[in-house]
Amino acid sequence: MAAAMHCVAGTAGAWLPGHTAALDHATTTPPASFSPFPLSASHQTRFHSQLASVSILSHQQAFSPVEKKRKFVAAGGVRAQTVSAPQAEIEKAADEFGKLTQVAAVLGTQWGDEGKGKLVDILAQRYDVVARCQGGANAGHTIYNEKGQKFALHGVPSGVLNPKATCLVGNGVVVHLPSFFDELDKLQSQGVNTEGRVLVSDRAHLLFDLHREIDGLREEELAGGKIGTTKRGIGPAYASKVVRNGIRVGELRRPETFKEKLRVMYEDAKARFPGLNYTEEILSAEAARYVELGKRLEPYITDTVYYVNKAHAEKKKILIEGGQATLLDVDFGTYPFVTSSNPSIGGVIVGLGLAPQKLGAVIGVAKAYTTRVGAGPYPTELHDETGDRLRANGFEFGTTTGRPRRCGWLDMVALRFACDINGFTHINLTKLDVLSGFSEIKLGVGYRAPDGEVVPAFPADLELLEQIKVDYEVLPGWEEDISGMRKWSQLPKNAQAYVLRIEEIVGVEVKWIGVGPGRDAIITKE
Repeated sequence: MAAAMHCVAGTAGAWLPGHTAALDHATTTPPASFSPFPLSASHQTRFHSQLASVSILSHQQAFSPVEKKRKFVAAGGVRAQTVSAPQAEIEKAADEFGKLTQVAAVLGTQWGDEGKGKLVDILAQRYDVVARCQGGANAGHTIYNEKGQKFALHGVPSGVLNPKATCLVGNGVVVHLPSFFDELDKLQSQGVNTEGRVLVSDRAHLLFDLHREIDGLREEELAGGKIGTTKRGIGPAYASKVVRNGIRVGELRRPETFKEKLRVMYEDAKARFPGLNYTEEILSAEAARYVELGKRLEPYITDTVYYVNKAHAEKKKILIEGGQATLLDVDFGTYPFVTSSNPSIGGVIVGLGLAPQKLGAVIGVAKAYTTRVGAGPYPTELHDETGDRLRANGFEFGTTTGRPRRCGWLDMVALRFACDINGFTHINLTKLDVLSGFSEIKLGVGYRAPDGEVVPAFPADLELLEQIKVDYEVLPGWEEDISGMRKWSQLPKNAQAYVLRIEEIVGVEVKWIGVGPGRDAIITKE
């Protein structure tokens, strides 16, 4: 491989000779005029002051002392927190969160698993209504209470830990009732009172075991071209909705017609998949089961469109929790390796029936690196020891499936694409502590086609995306364990420079920085 060149952080376009990169898609020498993300004049002084005392260090393959002492909880793989935040710092952060607008949305910017649940959990302490707007039980969030107790959520909004918040499952969500009640029962067993606090839209579509079976059959059909779904039936449930043979939650109130509607769905599936196990006995048993589930669900069923707009008119604070993320969006993601809904800003509007002008803050959550579960193109993916270190340090295994996540450097082309689509007002950068101990950190700042031509934005063409060569900017890392830090000024200069460079490239303020899994492990940037 030809020797790669280092682009010194803060001087995009100025390329200096460096070592041979050990990365897939590493770039060869770019032209001197290449400058994908130049610094704006207004931030030059601030940014360069962060870099004045740093230098680029040589890449070390061995683990650093910081990584050797990093501890994991064996049962949960939780990154350890070594220092508790002073109460004053926690209260200061709370004040910052309290300044947010009446309606705020929290959305993923990458391929999911960015840590949205934690931010929603923090914000939910200050909001009256917390709503899910799309997706289903494939959107796993792991959150922790003030005692460090772990909660793995899949269908219930993350605001459930705030006893004063009402949790809304919007019309854009698909609901598998057996799993939904299992989750509620588990929360109750963990001491979380959900009685009267969870509402489900009468317009939301039901997801049946039939949809899960179809999901598996479809994956088998695709063979080598498998999408890598969670096989939880999300896609087939949305397909039923679109072809108009789906069944909505509100129809559980009419058990006399429910079985015939379910029959239509089964017979349509049988025609498409002859191997589907379908008999009259199976249909009757499923219909009877859902009549009983419908009785249990009755207290939860609500016209959520009316509810959320009434809450807005009454000046109640509304927090919207997105599932999955922009690069999995059925329109904007790496199609067909995507989810079946719109986890971007459009899904918020359609999935709740809340008008666009009622939205205020739109917060994009991004990891300090990238991860992906399942198949599909991933330009900055690492197939080496560095990728393994990221996975181990960040305990990167799926909340919903347990699958190991693919890991790589932060892709700024993709992040800027997500910012353009969603109009983020703030960014929450998570898991910055995972990067402690790396002697150097890379940012993917530009794309090139195989012939060397610059690709200016995240492309729709998957074949091109698979062949993309990534131009990297190399920034110096830091050795310090930052998991106990709670102030921007405490962060190492190199960590600050990394955050500022991200902010410069996307043009959106990085307001909050996650440095651990706990609710208090977050820094508000000054």
